[in-house]
Amino acid sequence: MEIKYFRLIKTIAEEGSIANSAEKLFLTQSALSHQLRELEERLRFKVFLRTRNKWELTDEGVELYKLGNTILESIEKGFQNIEQLRTGSVGIVKVSTECYSFYQGLSAFVQKMGLLYPEINVDLILEATHQPIPKILSNEIDIAIITSKPENETLSSIEIYEDEIFAIMHRENTLNKTGFIDANDFLESHLIIHSFPLETVSVYDKFLKPNKITPLKISAIPLTEVALEMVDANMGIMCMPKWALKPFKLSDDLVFKRIGRSGLKRTHHLVFRKSDKSKKYINDFISNFKDNFSKI
Repeated sequence: MEIKYFRLIKTIAEEGSIANSAEKLFLTQSALSHQLRELEERLRFKVFLRTRNKWELTDEGVELYKLGNTILESIEKGFQNIEQLRTGSVGIVKVSTECYSFYQGLSAFVQKMGLLYPEINVDLILEATHQPIPKILSNEIDIAIITSKPENETLSSIEIYEDEIFAIMHRENTLNKTGFIDANDFLESHLIIHSFPLETVSVYDKFLKPNKITPLKISAIPLTEVALEMVDANMGIMCMPKWALKPFKLSDDLVFKRIGRSGLKRTHHLVFRKSDKSKKYINDFISNFKDNFSKI
């Protein structure tokens, strides 16, 4: 039985007349009478009886009226729930990282989010780089990508993926003779990083600093293409994960060396405010980010 018939029964029963019901249903009286007659022919019983210029439900009609109310109320509630979900999916997600190199690949992800969730705007907040946790706490950004869990009870973190940092050098670099790069090997090396401060550079913060090693020379080159050209000219070494270099055409003269005997590995986390857990658009961003980057 079509929904329109339940609406027809409900309207006639509550209005009590064909004229008022036709106006409310945006039908002509003729069209409404035709639909009612068609319904009763299909059901093979009368739904309404006309008495004293008023349309009243038969016993069978009363049961249909009750059933129709239940169905229509359920449909209305369903659409209200859908609208609440849609409203919860609208929002702006401000994202930053602890290092500029982490932005590699984020633009493609933002574009993908724009196609899948046009009502969610994702903004990359570059000025919050190097200090994403304070910016989250001050509500200046919503999501941070970092490599250590925050020690703050108001924040939540989700482990996304693990990667490994490699030393990239020219094959003629003297360090290429070793099986892996030790901390002391950096003492006589020119280390090319993306940006200062050094504490935001993984190879320094997680490998050199604990070993109290400072490279002979450190240069900050914000453009990866330029840094790769310098390494290809054997002017220094850079340390990055392999996934971050996928968009670039690498020279055949470049080699990757493991840092430390066991490798320099790091775990990436998405950090956000616990108070934002209930926001659907935040959860949509997190679930898609995890799905996209867990394949690295």
